[in-house]
Amino acid sequence: MTEQNTRLGIWLMILTTFVFAIQDGISRHVSGEYNVYMVVMIRYWFFAAFVMAVAARKAGGLRGAVRTTQPVLQIFRGVLLVAEIWVMISAFVLLGLTESHAVFTVYPLLIAALSGPILGERVGWKRWSAIGVGFVGVVIILQPTGGVFSPLAAVPLLAALMFALYGLLTRYVARRDSAATSFFWTGVSGAITATAVGAFFWEPMSGPDWGWMIVLCFTGTAGHFTLIKVYEVAEASAVQPFAYLQLVFAATIGMTLFDETLRPNVVIGAAIIVAAGLFTLWREQLAQKKT
Repeated sequence: MTEQNTRLGIWLMILTTFVFAIQDGISRHVSGEYNVYMVVMIRYWFFAAFVMAVAARKAGGLRGAVRTTQPVLQIFRGVLLVAEIWVMISAFVLLGLTESHAVFTVYPLLIAALSGPILGERVGWKRWSAIGVGFVGVVIILQPTGGVFSPLAAVPLLAALMFALYGLLTRYVARRDSAATSFFWTGVSGAITATAVGAFFWEPMSGPDWGWMIVLCFTGTAGHFTLIKVYEVAEASAVQPFAYLQLVFAATIGMTLFDETLRPNVVIGAAIIVAAGLFTLWREQLAQKKT
């Protein structure tokens, strides 16, 4: 891996986080007017088409992408990701982009915590300490008002847990399936699930909002395309820290377009979570170098 490729990968990751932040802002707007199930269904139609187009260009084509010895796990991954998107977009509407993303940044720590029981990886005391510190950050973000936590605070935390499980299962199936196969099953099984639920919640959409819906679909596709390119030109360990910029971009959109406020406890808590996440990433890199 050359320095030039790593630099390109970093810039592509920054672009990816920016595109996904825009996608989240549009999702917040559209889902504030229409039900989340219909919005996700339409979005997944475009995503599934993109997935099949990518698979068709790979060696072996669609037939090669379909082949898997783990169909149940692959389908479950796709269903889980759809459910996580339902939950996270609901969090955007209920809590706003800023606080939802601040809590969601805990998912790498959840991956580290669950990698032991699910993947059989060793989690040492230093990682556990970082995980504990990260959850202190979550508690700071969810600072109770009047001494009582809002039940809405659990929504983005649930989304983070679901996404962490999805990430771990993706690692697990990668032991026997190619990335193209996992990507294909994610899109297709997800689209079927989203349609099976979303079809029951169809409601008329205005012309301008259809415009936003189309932009949402294109940003989702563009984000996944640039993310694929990121990992083609650079090592994941080199670019992963820059994924946290999505929190910055999402918070900026939330404050400028949705009049959200950035409370001091959210800033402090998010900084603690990000620092703990970067520490676990650093420990993972050290472990990989020793093997």
